[in-house]
Amino acid sequence: MFTGIIEELGTVESIEHTNDSAAITIDAGPLVADLDLGGSLSVNGVCLTSTRRPTEQCPGLFTAEVMGETLRLTGLGALTTGDRVNLERCTPASGRFDGHVVQGHVDGRGELLDRIDRPDWSTLRIGIPNDLAPLTAIKGSIALNGVSLTLTAVSEPSASSAWVEVGLIPATLAHTTFGELPVGAAVNVEVDVLAKYTARLLSFRTQADHVPAGDAVVAADAVPTHSSPASADSSLSNSTQQGVDHD
Repeated sequence: MFTGIIEELGTVESIEHTNDSAAITIDAGPLVADLDLGGSLSVNGVCLTSTRRPTEQCPGLFTAEVMGETLRLTGLGALTTGDRVNLERCTPASGRFDGHVVQGHVDGRGELLDRIDRPDWSTLRIGIPNDLAPLTAIKGSIALNGVSLTLTAVSEPSASSAWVEVGLIPATLAHTTFGELPVGAAVNVEVDVLAKYTARLLSFRTQADHVPAGDAVVAADAVPTHSSPASADSSLSNSTQQGVDHD
């Protein structure tokens, strides 16, 4: 688990493509000095696993094997040698929780649509997949390229294309890739995990509210009965009354 507070900017050293995957090596500096094989590192918001041990000559190198699905669904597939990336180590249980719950499981690939750079802060508008729009809200949390950010504006439900806006202070621009991110660049989007679980729970409630009447009767009949004599008499009376009415 991560918090979306970027610790370092890394540099892509190499990308070795195979049939439908790639081994990405990043110069992460001292951030990965004690990262063992199998350890986790967030790279532009994607949780990756260390698959090679750093050498004594290059102790700051981090290598991860990335499958084709991840390359296609995130911005990692567009990386080239020399690109800068946002890095964060996983959060220790005893560590401070300064951002929000970030899993490193990217929900979709967005795009930087526009940016307004002012002297003291910048506004960025990011297009996001339409199915993620219901999981965003003004003042809510979102992880963009692994950075924990607060939403300052979101598209209306009636909008044909979904988008979100964030405001970035100079410190964030200087310590993340957003300072130099050009319009049109890919952005990894992870919405708030609490919003995802809430939507999932509500989807089941909605289904329960629309159970066909016949199914509801069967479900009720399937429940074991532990009725008192009085309730049994009441049920019998109701059945008898229904029979009289039908006759």
